[in-house]
This record gives sequence, structure tokens and C-alpha cells, in this order.
Amino acid sequence: MKRIGIDVGGTNTDAALLDGDRVLASVKTFTTADVTSGVRTALNDLLAQAGDAARDTIAVMIGTTHFTNAVVERRNLGRAAAIRVALPASASLVPFCDWPRDLAAKVNGGVYLVEGGHEYDGRPLVPMNERAVAEAARKIAADGIPAVAISATFSPLTAECEERAAEIVRNEAPDVHVTMSSTLGRIGLLERENVALMNASLIGLARETTRAFVDAVRDSGIEAQLFITQNDGTVVKADAAREYPVFSFASGPTNSMRGAALLAGIEDAVVCDVGGTTADVGCLVNGFPREANNVVEVGGVRTLFRMPDLLSVALGGGTKVTRDPLSVGPESVGYRLGQEALVFGGEQVTATDIAVAAGLIDIGDKSRVAGLSADFVSRALAVMHDRIAEAVDRMKTDATEIPLLAAGGGAMLIPETMPGISKVVHVEHNGVANAVGAAMAQISGETDRIYRDMERDDAIAAARADAIAAAIEAGADKDSIKVIEVEDLPLSYLPGRAIRTRVRVVGDAAALKGTVSA
Repeated sequence: MKRIGIDVGGTNTDAALLDGDRVLASVKTFTTADVTSGVRTALNDLLAQAGDAARDTIAVMIGTTHFTNAVVERRNLGRAAAIRVALPASASLVPFCDWPRDLAAKVNGGVYLVEGGHEYDGRPLVPMNERAVAEAARKIAADGIPAVAISATFSPLTAECEERAAEIVRNEAPDVHVTMSSTLGRIGLLERENVALMNASLIGLARETTRAFVDAVRDSGIEAQLFITQNDGTVVKADAAREYPVFSFASGPTNSMRGAALLAGIEDAVVCDVGGTTADVGCLVNGFPREANNVVEVGGVRTLFRMPDLLSVALGGGTKVTRDPLSVGPESVGYRLGQEALVFGGEQVTATDIAVAAGLIDIGDKSRVAGLSADFVSRALAVMHDRIAEAVDRMKTDATEIPLLAAGGGAMLIPETMPGISKVVHVEHNGVANAVGAAMAQISGETDRIYRDMERDDAIAAARADAIAAAIEAGADKDSIKVIEVEDLPLSYLPGRAIRTRVRVVGDAAALKGTVSA
């Protein structure tokens, strides 16, 4: 089963063609300012290299940092309103209260607090004020706000208020996009609400981006399904990804981790992915990234949803290095590496130049770094090695020595020995491990709900069936689906022997060819 994986990073856009677990062809190009033309270039270069081997490709998987960068860089964001169903509770900290001022100023499209919501045990706080929701919807439409995020207290346990409020908004303002926080986040009103607001602000960009990806794949002549990679190492169809762009925030590092696991044949390890701008360190457990169970900040905003547990440090191939005094980063030349680095004819000393001068890699014109003193090169390398070793140590959960998989175009910056690391494995095709990870990504299905008046085994079986059905609906091959995660929690404070059960499954993309759409 042939698949193409494409990963769009801050510096490089990589593409790889896989047949099963074999890499048939791979290319690395510089990311372009508009992102999508870089995808088109990478795809065309890959097809030119692969030739007839690209025939019968059934799927194209694309991972992108486009949405994360939009939040971090405060660009291409739409305005979003917030409807919180929680009064008389939760009024002291209003939506956007913990956002950076500059970001809130760009996104805040109005705040509406209405009566309703539930207690932790499922009891209603007060009946929801449906008239207030309708009035808010009409005001949002009149103000020309394109999207709204709806949140309610304890909605991951009982989503009735959010679902009813969404129905009212769609009736009153059919052109306004609705994001419900219960579909994205976990317990924790502010963090869940923040995720929903971010998602709502990115809807316009997500629609434009997925459409551009669809056009790029269609123009290449490939008749294959288009999928977008997600934070957990799985993929969804393009039309689903455009509704939930926040689920692609950390898809780049996740793709690298999954790709490194496949290329090294090791499923439990630390992975260090050194790109052009950052080095991302994470842990693999059974071949999938360890999931974060704590608050994750995105662009200075606290969130709590499905994200990999990652530590990013400002170190990559494009990191700027100064001589007197010595400093390494945090600034990077990013996708301008091919113009600004010394070895490519520029005037800026970068980490790539240091690596070339030290003999770690042979690219560009190495005569242009001959003037860098050996002392300067060794001291700059020592700073880089110490920074990576510290990040790796911070990500480990115990003193047991485990392997470290070195991936990314800047993998030559990773030291060969580190405390607590049994061995450093430079994986084959490590420069395009992220594209390999995108190509091998599977489709997931998940259910997280409360079952009542059921035995534990019956609740898990019901949740498993629901998760499998969700995966099949998302495009997974029924015969390839396997369960990778099961959680169950008896809720003693709810009546009727309530059990909260979460089941997650993954499966390969079904071998269905057809015109891409979004």
C-alpha cells in the first residue's frame, strides 16, 4: 500500500513515498512563505524522483505547523465570540481573561455569559437560558463575527447544554461556525474554553489551507485520498481536519517521532528531532508519543487537550550563532537558511555552518567556513550539546537508560553520548523522518463517555464498538483496527453505577482511491 507523507516545517518541507514500511523516494525543499507552493514543489519533486513507483498511491498525508505558527506569530487569525453557559457560577474569570493582550485583541469577538451548565455529578446548576443564547447568536451575526466557541461547566461529562446552545446558534445565525469545547478539551473550564476559542479563530485559515492542499494534490495528477496528520500521530480526512485545526498543532514533532520509531525499529525511546528552528524532545511508548496530562501553553495561552508531551528548545540548523560574546540562538534564519547561512553564500553564522566546520556534515561551500576558529567551533558545539542533553534529561521520567533516536535535518547537532542514554541511534532517512511519520500515520477512532447501569466489561465493550465505528467512518480499514488505549473510571458520585470509559483505536487507511476533496 503506497502512501505519500509531506511535512511542512518552519524551515523545510519534506516529502517521502512509502510502500508498506519501505521508503521508495524522499525529497527536502525549503518551506515557502505561503506554505502551499512549497507543498506543491515538494510533491512534484518527489513524483519526478519516484517515477512509475508512485503509481497506485492511495493516500497523501500532510502535516503542517501552519496553524500553530498562526497563533504564535499572531497572524491569519479570525475573530471569535465566546458563549459560556455557566451562570451563576464561573463569572469571576471571563473568557480571554488569561490570554496575552495582543492575541486577545485580535481574536476577541465578544463575550456572552448565560445561565446554565451542570455540577460535577451531572445535576443542572440552573435551567439554561435559551433566550439569552438566541440573543447572543443574533448579536454575533449582526457584528459580523464568523465563529463562536461554546463552553459549559463540566461539559465533557454532560454536553447537553453545549449541544442545545449550538443548535440555537445554528438556527439563529446559520453562517456562524460553531465550536463546542466538549469536542476538544477535558475537565478544566478555562483551558477547555481556550482551546475552543483558538479553534474558532483558526476556522477560516483551516478552510483556506485544506483547500490549497487539495488543489496541490489534485494538480499533481495523483488520485488519492488526502489526510491531515494530528497531534497524537494519527490522521483524519481533510474535510474533518478543517473543522478542528487545533488537533494539528503538534503534528510536526509527532510525525518525526513516529517516523523515527519505524525507521529504527524501536518503539520505546526518547526522540530528539532537530529541525531548522527548534529541537523537539519527546518520549515514545509502544510506538506512539507520550501524551501530556498537564496544561500545555500555545502562544502564551493555557490549554488542556490531546497533545504530545514535548519539550522544545530554540536550537536547529538555522539557529544564529554570534562570536563575541559567544551566543547560540534563540533567533533562527528559518526558511531563509539557503540564502543567509555562510555555506550557502550568506553572511550569518548558523548552527549548520558550525556543523560543517566541525566536519559533522558536508553541504554547501565548506570553504566559506574555513575562517571560523577551531576554538569558536568547539565552544559553540559544546553549548548545543549541553542544551540538548539537558532537554533530554528533563523529559525522562526515571534513571533507566534508554535509547535516543536522532531525527531531523539537524540531527548532526545531537551528541553521541549523554547521561541516561544507552545509545544514540541516527535513523536511516533521518532528514525526512517527519515525512515518513506522516506517511505511516494511521486513522484513529476514540470514544470518551459515561455509561450507566452496565458492568465494567460491558461498558468497555460498548466503548470499543463506538471507537471502532468512529475509525471506520473516518476512513480506516476495518480489518486493520487495533485497540491501543483503554481507560475506565467508576464515578461514585453519579447514580446508576456510572463508569466513564475512554477507548482509542487505530487502523490503516482503507485502500479506496478517488478524487481528493475538502
